[in-house]
Amino acid sequence: MPLTQATLNGTKRRAISIMESPQKRKKSEEAGFKDSSKEEEYNVVDRQFYPPEMTNERCMQYNANEIERPIETLNKALQATVAERDSIDVNHAVVHWFKCDLRIHDNKALNLASKLAKSHGVPLICLHIISPQDYKAHMTSPVRVDFVLRTLEVLKEDLAKLNIPLYVETVEKRKAIPGRIFELCEKWDANHLFCNIEYEVDELRREALMTRKGLLKGIAVNAVHDTCVVAPGELSTGSGTQYAVYSPWYRAWISYIHQHPHQLDLFDPPSPNPSCTLQDSASIFSAPIPPAPPKKSLTDEEKTRFRSMWPPGEHEAHSRLSKFLKEKVPKYKETRNFPAANSTAVLSVHFASGTLSARTAVSRARAANTTPKLDAGNEGIKGWISELAWRDFYKHVLVHWPYVCMNKPFKPEYTNIKWDYNEELFQKWCQGQTGYPFIDAAMRQLNHMGYMHNRARMAVASFLAKDLLIDWRRGERYFMEHLIDGDFASNNGGWGFSASTGVDPQPYFRIFNPHLQGERFDAEGEYIRKWVPELQGVKGKAIHDPYERGAEREAKRGGYPRVCVQHKGAREKALARYKEGIGRDTA
Repeated sequence: MPLTQATLNGTKRRAISIMESPQKRKKSEEAGFKDSSKEEEYNVVDRQFYPPEMTNERCMQYNANEIERPIETLNKALQATVAERDSIDVNHAVVHWFKCDLRIHDNKALNLASKLAKSHGVPLICLHIISPQDYKAHMTSPVRVDFVLRTLEVLKEDLAKLNIPLYVETVEKRKAIPGRIFELCEKWDANHLFCNIEYEVDELRREALMTRKGLLKGIAVNAVHDTCVVAPGELSTGSGTQYAVYSPWYRAWISYIHQHPHQLDLFDPPSPNPSCTLQDSASIFSAPIPPAPPKKSLTDEEKTRFRSMWPPGEHEAHSRLSKFLKEKVPKYKETRNFPAANSTAVLSVHFASGTLSARTAVSRARAANTTPKLDAGNEGIKGWISELAWRDFYKHVLVHWPYVCMNKPFKPEYTNIKWDYNEELFQKWCQGQTGYPFIDAAMRQLNHMGYMHNRARMAVASFLAKDLLIDWRRGERYFMEHLIDGDFASNNGGWGFSASTGVDPQPYFRIFNPHLQGERFDAEGEYIRKWVPELQGVKGKAIHDPYERGAEREAKRGGYPRVCVQHKGAREKALARYKEGIGRDTA
């Protein structure tokens, strides 16, 4: 097996696939996949679920429209089956499949399922599948799994008040999920299944398969767009291509919403089921929420810590949104980059789990503004909406360039950069022991809270890729395995930006100085002192570089380490590696 979190305990395990024969590797390369033994060794490529890293040539085939994208596969399935799905009669129930949309309000698929059930006088039954293999394949953190399970408890209670049952089951093998869902539909005499589309490659292919296979069982699978404010595929450049730069994409996104104001119309919660459903579906109402899979469970101490910081459910999400719009948004633009200011909404966990829709957030922000225009009025609201739009942007990118979901950078040529796999340096980064106070504060915040301020995420990502020259995908994975708000598209997009390998990134020759990042965004050292207690006694600007600014004694006394690499030398080394890897001096 590849390297896992066990590395933190000094354990290093290798992927079985490293032992593949030269003949087998040659066949893989001919099929569009490269020798990824180093990536497999360090768990960048997980061969339990996925093939080796694809070649740059195969990426170019996607870009040239020579390989069908998963979204195209799903769209074809939906279009080819629409008449047959519409012809299927409603039976004794309608099912909604909850995934990353764990909310009652403003949930399109849930709303459609409820309307169909009500119009035929049958109950709505809701479903959620816990998939240990999906959790592993998607690098879902234990703290996020715990948040989802706690949210399901809240959701189950809220639905029960509407006489709507929620059934949650663990399915051990991810490939068995479609079949098990069809079995449950048959058990409940339901011929219509609704769900919201997820845009990762595995999920798009699964929904395409289920759309067609459902018909063989007389079940209409209705997968709809809901995650994004503007669905992927709706925006294109004047030449008909997809946007690869945020600024023009954002202008198009704004223009599209202004031209189609219904995009911000919110969906009503489901109508109550008939009261007899409580008796007819008593076994579903009484079924408990399963526990977390063994490898994704928290310790008792972690449960106490995380649960005190992260209350679950959509009620908490709406409360947090209201507080932000009332108290913080006016100064958001001026303060959002300062981790110690506590001036952001901290709603990312709710967007990731779907307890709050992006559409609701934008709609509420617009209502709080002085104008219905999304790019006018209050500067704080404008700025926050533009930050929310990044979530849509990265999902649009994921859909059109699906290989970013397959261990490839958006810019395939950046695959040729030679990365270091220095385990000692990687562990210092993971544990917040690099000797750079701002970097260490950020990593310790992540490890303690399951969360990190966005400005800090950019700094630590740049440091890993450009100061330590460690494969950025290891950092991407570490984030997913520890963040409570881990969202693949946003996480991948952020890492691609900071490592200069992604869509619309900072130029590779822009390398953050980790000391200056602290001085600029934590000038008084408040954030550092909170998360690096060894330096609490250090006064003034010395907090940012204690060993070079006269605070060596205090740093040594607290046990704080010296810098693990010298930034100047690391920067020169990074520039040389990037130039060599991409074969040019420009980004």
